[in-house]
Amino acid sequence: MQEIFTFESADLFHNLCGIQDRRVTELEEMLDVELIPRGQSFLVRSPARLRIDRAVRFFERLVEFHDRRSLDSFDTRYLHRLYQSSDADQTLMFEAQDQSADPSDEAQADRTGDESDAMQQLMSRAKVFTTYRGKPLHAKTINQANYIDSLMRNPVTIGLGPAGTGKTFLSVVVACQLLTSGEIEKIILTRPAVEAGESLGFLPGDMIQKVDPYLRPIYDALYECLGMEKVTSFIQAGRIEIAPLAFMRGRTLNDAFIVLDEAQNCTLPQLKMFLTRIGRNARMAVGGDVTQIDLKPGISGLVRLVHILKHTQGVQIIRFGNEDIIRNPIVERILRAFESYESSKPNSPNSNEASDASHPA
Repeated sequence: MQEIFTFESADLFHNLCGIQDRRVTELEEMLDVELIPRGQSFLVRSPARLRIDRAVRFFERLVEFHDRRSLDSFDTRYLHRLYQSSDADQTLMFEAQDQSADPSDEAQADRTGDESDAMQQLMSRAKVFTTYRGKPLHAKTINQANYIDSLMRNPVTIGLGPAGTGKTFLSVVVACQLLTSGEIEKIILTRPAVEAGESLGFLPGDMIQKVDPYLRPIYDALYECLGMEKVTSFIQAGRIEIAPLAFMRGRTLNDAFIVLDEAQNCTLPQLKMFLTRIGRNARMAVGGDVTQIDLKPGISGLVRLVHILKHTQGVQIIRFGNEDIIRNPIVERILRAFESYESSKPNSPNSNEASDASHPA
């Protein structure tokens, strides 16, 4: 059996095929069909009609999504993952227009309604900020969309999850949006520097030089959004402040967006001190990965903080998963391999913390 699906957008079709059709094999494995590129069309082949229909519906949803924003290889994989998912809160509306569905199936109707909401959520919040180069930045996953929404609405947002899920980057993006729109007066960036293995006072240089090496991911995000020249100008004007976590003590932070990165390496007293610095018209983003704790076992306060604040009004906790990793696909596979390895080892205090954080109470 076979069917031809034609794409109106040459950009979308060429993006799906990749250079010299290198991504076609990946698509074939993803959809479990044979795909033969012809012009701006795929000839979809399979002995099973159902597989062809599913592939065609998937392409239809890609077209619908592409009409709202450009797609990259991660988007394609993520959308297909949601297409396959049976979790109503984490899926897109790939079946909502399937008229062959049983109209008496109320559960399916409810599910597709939720999927429609999820798709609209992801697309309606597509653009968060436009970089100095003119590149639009947007949420790429449902969890990222929820994270951005919380950063915009809540005084405190705690993001938990593995590396590469956008916790730090999106915090900085939202901070830049609020700063350039005049909603806040400054951005404050901080993180613990436990990797140094020594007190900041013994490190060479002034305060910024001491902390800079540990804030490189945040600098990269700032440069991506605003450009090096404007970032430098804002730092000199005091509108972007870089400070070690210890320097937050005794301050009240007004009209600011404060980002605490690598929060898994903070003790509970440090986290309490940080969160109680928040002043009027201020927001805080706390990001951490409890699988990468550099402190001695049992010292990290992030998991306990989440437990303490889980029902506190104005505090929202967003949990990212491996499906939100937007780096090279190999990163997700590496993390899953490590998870498998860690699960086979006798439990340690830090591994127990990671397990607790991944399962909301």
